[in-house]
Amino acid sequence: MALMLFLVKAVVISLSGVMSPGAVTAAAIARGARNRWAGPLMALGHGIVEIPLIFLIMLGLGVLFQMTWFKIAVGCLGGAFLIWMGVGMWREAGKAEASPSKEVAGGPLMTGVVLSIGNPLFLVWWATVGLNLTIEARSLGWIAFLLFALVHWLCDLVWLTVLSFAAFHGTNVFGPRVQKVVLHVCSAAVIVFGIHFAYQAILLLYATWRPA
Repeated sequence: MALMLFLVKAVVISLSGVMSPGAVTAAAIARGARNRWAGPLMALGHGIVEIPLIFLIMLGLGVLFQMTWFKIAVGCLGGAFLIWMGVGMWREAGKAEASPSKEVAGGPLMTGVVLSIGNPLFLVWWATVGLNLTIEARSLGWIAFLLFALVHWLCDLVWLTVLSFAAFHGTNVFGPRVQKVVLHVCSAAVIVFGIHFAYQAILLLYATWRPA
């Protein structure tokens, strides 16, 4: 009974994080506009980073995420990653003749990996909410811990799949012009998020190292 209640709580909390607007949502819609399978591929890339991370947090890595220097480094590097990705998506959006089969090759999978490594909000979530859930899961035993990791990733998989399928079918119904608009808007959103993350990191750096 305790395990079931915990898993229900884990699903609700995980979905609240997964479904919140952000760079991942924008990227899933942008990639999905040209490839309906972009969401599952992004979830796979995300899981490649996230599943090992959950085990590392259990071994004490979560403390690292709360250190100021780590937040600054992740904010700057992650912001740069997102800006770079957003610019690439913007250029890709301008190629009306781009083939979905060519875009699938490594794009969505690598997008999932990059957004996991370079998204400060992802690491902040795991340093706080995710850390508490991980500790609670471990206290219920290894089976609960493994089920938590699986259930959390399945939340990512379902949501990203829904986004990419909706974007693909929606933009194909309205035509190439709407598809390009969606791609440009989403890529611009990713760039804005990247600038925001880098700016917040610079402010934190200034607050930490400014003269007394």
